[in-house]
Amino acid sequence: MKSMLKAAVAATALMALAPAAYATELRLSHQWSNNDVRHKVAQIVADEVAAADVDLEIKIFGSKSLFKPREQYKPLSRGQLDMTVFPLSYAGGQQPSFNLTLMPGLVKNHDHAARLNDSPFMEAIEAKMAEDDVMTLVHGYLAGGFAGKDKCITKPADVEGLQTRAAGKAFEQMLAGAGASIASMSSADIYNAMQTGVLNAANTSSSSFVSYRIYEQVACYTPAAEVALWFMYQPLLMNKSKFESLTEEQQQALRDASAKAEAFYLDEAKKQDAESVQVFRDAGVEIATMTQDDFDAWREIAKATSYKNFVENVPNGQELLDMALAVE
Repeated sequence: MKSMLKAAVAATALMALAPAAYATELRLSHQWSNNDVRHKVAQIVADEVAAADVDLEIKIFGSKSLFKPREQYKPLSRGQLDMTVFPLSYAGGQQPSFNLTLMPGLVKNHDHAARLNDSPFMEAIEAKMAEDDVMTLVHGYLAGGFAGKDKCITKPADVEGLQTRAAGKAFEQMLAGAGASIASMSSADIYNAMQTGVLNAANTSSSSFVSYRIYEQVACYTPAAEVALWFMYQPLLMNKSKFESLTEEQQQALRDASAKAEAFYLDEAKKQDAESVQVFRDAGVEIATMTQDDFDAWREIAKATSYKNFVENVPNGQELLDMALAVE
């Protein structure tokens, strides 16, 4: 009798656990803290999917706790990772066309970035991702600007002779073409390099300028505004086969969650630029503005350096570049 009772209790316990046992868990990796906008984008998707109640759970591994920042694309493409928020140019070694997603002068402002996300250019980039069994769930660009230790930087002549840090190889090529000397380092090292006189100027994202307190070391800040040079595509990606293995209800829940997250991402990206201006202004730093003429002058140098290098080294590079430049 006791054995029968134990068996009945065990069966009841198994039935109670059944829904959890059949729930699908997705692992999402990224390199940022929980306060970062990119984590918040991931969290929106996770929360919305959970609220949809489709037996799908997204577990987020932030602060590079699962994979190193630049080493997430390969495991994603191999199915060892389900999802990531990832600066796509980091995977430029695997797919050289991805280097176009961090190219000076290709994106003018956030609304232009949104139009690029919904263009034949992005369809071509996504076709390259599909070759690696990767797909996009949430599109998103973040912007950046310039900071000068002793003076403002708006036009190419302003960097001539300066020791400058750039965000990305294409930006290094353009700045070198304008007469700057390049010092390669992470954005985390800009503060000390400026403090010790190693750097005269730097180019990085709005969020990095604030989080690394660069306002304590510079005289002038040129933020991303109506016109900006530096935009980096940082989408939320998913393994394509994993997405296709989900039920229709789970796929739709992911699509709906991603649409909400993408709208949030665009709004927050704009806010970050504006908030960085206030932080620098409060610190007594002069705020400069890049004009359309300044932007055009930078782009002419980029055409002769960064764009030229891309076209020469990437199959169908000219076609991809033309597609991007065609988006007004």
